[in-house]
Amino acid sequence: MDNNIEVKDPEASGSKKREMAGGMMLERAQTIPAMESLDPKEYLAKMAEEENQEMDEEQLKEKETVIMEIGKKYREQGNAKELGHMIKVIRPFTKLLSKAKAAKLIRGLVDMYLDMEAATGYEVQLCKECIQWATEEKRIFLRQALEARLIGLYYDTGNFKAALADGSKLLKELKKLDDKNLLVEVQLLESKTYHALSNLPKARAALTSARTTANSIYVPPKVQAQLDLQSGILHASEEKDFKTAFSYFFEAFEQYDSVEDPMATMALKYMLLSKVMLNLPDEVTNLVSGKLALRHSGPDLEAMKAVALSAKNRSLADFQEALKTFKVQLEDDLIVSKHLDSLYSNMLEQNLCRIIEPYSKVQVDYVAGKIGLPK
Repeated sequence: MDNNIEVKDPEASGSKKREMAGGMMLERAQTIPAMESLDPKEYLAKMAEEENQEMDEEQLKEKETVIMEIGKKYREQGNAKELGHMIKVIRPFTKLLSKAKAAKLIRGLVDMYLDMEAATGYEVQLCKECIQWATEEKRIFLRQALEARLIGLYYDTGNFKAALADGSKLLKELKKLDDKNLLVEVQLLESKTYHALSNLPKARAALTSARTTANSIYVPPKVQAQLDLQSGILHASEEKDFKTAFSYFFEAFEQYDSVEDPMATMALKYMLLSKVMLNLPDEVTNLVSGKLALRHSGPDLEAMKAVALSAKNRSLADFQEALKTFKVQLEDDLIVSKHLDSLYSNMLEQNLCRIIEPYSKVQVDYVAGKIGLPK
């Protein structure tokens, strides 16, 4: 019997394994090119040459990471042209990935491109090309996700007919596949499109469907905020119920603010609009001076402050001046513009009351001169 049995130290063995793993990670990290010194065009050209080579999981993951970093770099530089070109160039590489990873990569880059809002005029075409490619490659989920983005693009560019036509087809598919997350997104877009066309009953029905679907799944804060914002918009438009609308806008604002989404500013803007429409202009000042609101200061809030001040002073001239100064934030805003006529009528009435209050008798000529309107 051999008495010289070697007893292995488990701690030493574990330490050795950790050192080896650490060494491998360090080696792998060193192979990932530093973004500062990386030439994106050169890297993509080299990647195109290597597309027929076999790669292990780590190499594929590394290239995915670098591609996303290049995309972020182009986004920061505002280089929409190169980002659009890259989306097409990396298509052969995505064949090496699983369908889920490829879909995530392409969708992520397309989202980056569209979120840049560079107004290149190529956005719709790029989306269509990516949809065509996804169809040819039989990547169903990616195609559906891109079609949802295309419907959003149609809505943003005012092509409501195309948005409804594509949305109707996609909704039928999604209901069969039971993809509830994307279903909520498309139903919400349908509601927005019907609202833009002033078809409020159908906008309400689409939103109800979206909320019903959302109740059965987990929805991210951003999507929940979109649902609340649309609910507030419809309450304000359909029922002129600005009190309930304010509650929904506030919920949307909190959700957007929690994920630091720029749409928080729009939700706050509509909160202020609700207070003006409720004839509570003093509360606008309180809301704007709050700690949360200070982070979102800008022309949108300044526009609503100017409107609130004109309402407080019951001055039609100040209101018209605010419309001229903040045309983009007021008249060009699809939601605010729908309430400007009603607001103008209220302001005219308040302005007339302010002028005639001190007198027991007034002449029409005098009043017309004061408000700058013909007899």
